[in-house]
Amino acid sequence: MMSPAPMMILRLRPTHVGLFRKLNALFGDAFADPETYGAEPPSDAYLEGILAKEHVIALVALAGEEVLGGLVAYELDKFERARREFYIYDLAVRETHRRQGIATALIQHLRGIAAERGAWVVYVQADHGDDPAIALYEKLGIREEVLHFDIGVEPVVR
Repeated sequence: MMSPAPMMILRLRPTHVGLFRKLNALFGDAFADPETYGAEPPSDAYLEGILAKEHVIALVALAGEEVLGGLVAYELDKFERARREFYIYDLAVRETHRRQGIATALIQHLRGIAAERGAWVVYVQADHGDDPAIALYEKLGIREEVLHFDIGVEPVVR
């Protein structure tokens, strides 16, 4: 019997569009939102452009060619001081591979990138009721109570 392939974490680059599409499908499944993550897939050229940006970090946890989990984070330059923050926008692990340290490994990998790039913090949001995510983030960081607002974008008449 063959043993499973060891897990590795890979930062996606423009040549990894296929893996990014697998990650997007995983996000759609994990967040029970296939419409957002799969209804209007962007072109390869669009994804290549995003993956070429240094301030966009897309990481996947792989076992062979299988995407077990991943995250997308954004590097934000700050104005109040010469420093950066990293915001984890999406983080998910395939349901069959949860509780195996994959999310923690992804965050730790991002922390290494953030340290190399002079960041002072990595932050992430969690939804009320998402107890596993909240427990993970409390294990790794300091909890802050904040409010989040979505402000729609509409044409402004001037």
